[in-house]
Amino acid sequence: MDTEQILRAVVALIEREPHGAAALTLYALVNTLEYPKAGYLFKLDKLRDLDAEQRQLAYALMELMATGEVGSEAWTRAKAAMDECVRRG
Repeated sequence: MDTEQILRAVVALIEREPHGAAALTLYALVNTLEYPKAGYLFKLDKLRDLDAEQRQLAYALMELMATGEVGSEAWTRAKAAMDECVRRG
């Protein structure tokens, strides 16, 4: 998957159930990946709350961090959509 596909998949998951465990776990990961000075602190045991497909999205988000995509235009658009979904509930 490319950057846009990964981010669209995460946004779609959050839109389906914005306060579900998987949505909130991925949303927390996205937020964490925006804070490199904090060491990207994310409790890895939260990955247990995800099914195999959702974990693949989490790993893909981590790969986006590793390749410098966090903060890109696509990331910023997707993050704004995620924020809105979680706020609206």
